[in-house]
Amino acid sequence: MRELVVRYGSLVAVDGLSFTADAGELVALLGPNGAGKTSTVETLEGYRRPSAGTVRVLGLDPVSQRGELAPRIGVMLQSGGVYPGMKVIEAVRLFAAYYDDPLDPVELLDQVGLTSVSGTVWRRLSGGEQQRLSLALALIGRPAVAFLDEPTAGIDPAGRQVVRTIVRQLRDSGVCVLLTTHDLEDAQRLADRVLIVDHGRLVASGTPAELMTASAGDEIRFGAPSGLDVSALGSHLDAVVEEVVPGEYRVAKAASPTTVAALTAWLAERDLPLADLRAGRQTLEDVFLRLTS
Repeated sequence: MRELVVRYGSLVAVDGLSFTADAGELVALLGPNGAGKTSTVETLEGYRRPSAGTVRVLGLDPVSQRGELAPRIGVMLQSGGVYPGMKVIEAVRLFAAYYDDPLDPVELLDQVGLTSVSGTVWRRLSGGEQQRLSLALALIGRPAVAFLDEPTAGIDPAGRQVVRTIVRQLRDSGVCVLLTTHDLEDAQRLADRVLIVDHGRLVASGTPAELMTASAGDEIRFGAPSGLDVSALGSHLDAVVEEVVPGEYRVAKAASPTTVAALTAWLAERDLPLADLRAGRQTLEDVFLRLTS
């Protein structure tokens, strides 16, 4: 994809976005609401015509060659896509009928952990079960490229592990996976490469490790009750202290033993708990918030 532009009247939703994704690679597309993620993915899937730029998926134009491309991609929607009165097994068998060489519906339901509810209608499934069915429907046609929208949203911890395992296996089998998610832990755990977009532009790209270590600088991050007197703490530590998000703080100073001891002593004097003390390394969430705030 080169220099993609998507406009809605005078609003520019995607502004010159360029990136590639390879077979056997899992790319996470991250950004705040309104950043242009959905418009980008819809254009790649062929549901939206670009205002400018070049878009190719498997070498094909998603709009003019959609008939040729559609059987080779899998699209997981965050919600919907199934008739509410349709049973799980019926939905999977229906989607299987769209493809020349689909996966076995029964085996696929077992893989996503839905065998026990295969006879249950869509509207009676839990939110997590609906998500896993949406994933199954995206995979039934053995896609070469899979677009996954919030695949673990609303799923319990055990179900999240199942989905993460499936997504990793999909990538390892040579499928190109484009993942959009607000769950930065998922992106950090799963992605080979992360793209962060804001206001329709690419603001960062790299592996999770590269993004978390680049420009981390000399700083301390820690968790404590929201609303600390950062001015007083800053004077005590002789450093700038800011509350990045409620309950999480950044100290712009190297994490020497003296500084860490002074920080913990200041909190102890006020009987305040300390949580998640980190030095010299950001999380992906830290990077995301810094780039998109």
